[in-house]
Amino acid sequence: MPVADTSQLTSGVAERYASSLFELALEHGAVDSVTADLDRFQAMLDESAELKRFVASPVFSAEDQLKAIVAISERAGISGFFANFLKVVARNRRLFALPGMIRAFRLIAANHRGEISAEVISAHALSQAQETELKAALKSVTGKDVTISVTVDPSILGGLIVKVGSRQIDTSLRTKLSTLKLALKEVG
Repeated sequence: MPVADTSQLTSGVAERYASSLFELALEHGAVDSVTADLDRFQAMLDESAELKRFVASPVFSAEDQLKAIVAISERAGISGFFANFLKVVARNRRLFALPGMIRAFRLIAANHRGEISAEVISAHALSQAQETELKAALKSVTGKDVTISVTVDPSILGGLIVKVGSRQIDTSLRTKLSTLKLALKEVG
């Protein structure tokens, strides 16, 4: 029996929750503080494999998830709307969709500011100068201010993968090597 693709379901859940959070934050003039808390939580997710596993795991009860999220929020100094949002997400057993909610919130906020959001995957952390140069290059292509979200993935070996809207530009060394390998197989 094939396994159902849950990415569409997760995406829909994430977008609905993110939209609700954004509307609430906008209504109360708290978009910047929610974004700061959201960034703080995302940084914790990026740094902690245990937190990633906890968020993705269906094993924990809603009560355990709620207790943990409250403790994590307090320890990280996350308060206000985003802390309450995390509690609702935990209570509703939707923590698995939290990374998607964060991405969706960023997209909604960027769109509201008239910006375009780009997801960038790099083999190593980008310097501030590299990020600035990349933003300028993307702005020249899109004609809009660009907010970038950088993820480090050493498996791409080098180069970048940039996603802007439905377009993706893959200049990673991994892809170039795969293409070369395929070309050599066809020749040989």
